[in-house]
Amino acid sequence: MLIFRQLFDPQSSTYTYLLADSGPREAVLIDPVFEHVQRDSALIRELGLQLLYTLETHVHADHVTGASALKALWGSQIALSESSGAEGADRYLADRDRVHFGERYLEVRTTPGHTSGCITYVLDDESRAFTGDALLIRGCGRTDFQEGDARMLYRSVHGRIFSLPGPCLLYPAHDYRGLMASSVEEEKQFNPRLGGALSEDDFVGFVENLGLPHPKQMDIAVPANKKCGRSDTPAEAPAHQGESWGPVYMTFAGVPEVEPHWVEEHLGEVLVLDVREGDEFTGPLGHIPGAVNIPLGKLSESVDDVADDKPVVAVCRAGGRSARATAILSQAGRERIANLAGGMLRWRDQGLVIDGGER
Repeated sequence: MLIFRQLFDPQSSTYTYLLADSGPREAVLIDPVFEHVQRDSALIRELGLQLLYTLETHVHADHVTGASALKALWGSQIALSESSGAEGADRYLADRDRVHFGERYLEVRTTPGHTSGCITYVLDDESRAFTGDALLIRGCGRTDFQEGDARMLYRSVHGRIFSLPGPCLLYPAHDYRGLMASSVEEEKQFNPRLGGALSEDDFVGFVENLGLPHPKQMDIAVPANKKCGRSDTPAEAPAHQGESWGPVYMTFAGVPEVEPHWVEEHLGEVLVLDVREGDEFTGPLGHIPGAVNIPLGKLSESVDDVADDKPVVAVCRAGGRSARATAILSQAGRERIANLAGGMLRWRDQGLVIDGGER
């Protein structure tokens, strides 16, 4: 079975797509965004996937790719068009190449015109295609920079995308109105630039008179993406909260978490904040040695009572209330915070040290 997720960056209106084979759990990520590396990593981790590739549909001008940062975290290979002009990729793709993940694959169709290195990725059964900026929902990419060519784009769309089966779902790299997907038959009929009876000359006349300003991030994004998002300045890597004091990771829900075994090994270096009710704190599950008990309902008015000389690890029964506690502490200006993954239930399941409770 195919695992498929569509992710969004509101700053650049970029879509990132995760595809995986549910059997061997092998995955690819199309058009990752630098600022969302931790979000994407959290999803990959929670779904138990192995990231094989990050794939670019083209060299982007409005955001920096997360490809190199993801490679550092996951060991994934970076792949993009052999016509992209980018350096530092692990694999350069040509027309009709296949990128395999488990028993599934994406076929490469070169679709230049927006840029010279634009690629459309077509799923093996032709049920989905990822068009980058070549074809947008009721629109298309512009052709006035990065070796753009209006006539080439028209021919790419009509020859390489509109030739797919009508029901094939189309997923673009961007949408600025919140639209998520279209289909070949819809775009062939309704696309105001490329559909219906519009000719190549009609299309050229339209896109050559758009009069749009260049993307705001173009001077930063294009040079960075020509190096696959690689940075020579380590401080520019995506923030990984808590990494200076412990192996804190961000869940897909946006909660900073840390694993129980690490907390047990570093009990003297952190403040454990137990946000259960008092009778739970002294109840059957017991509590972590040295933990401070402030029930969640009283935490907002008691933040000043939580010492700030150590990182704070919040804990409850299963991790839900303590996740809320990390948000309260963050809103109060605390930075070195994390939720205990799985709460006291996981702590006990792993046989870690406990005060009180039933043995």
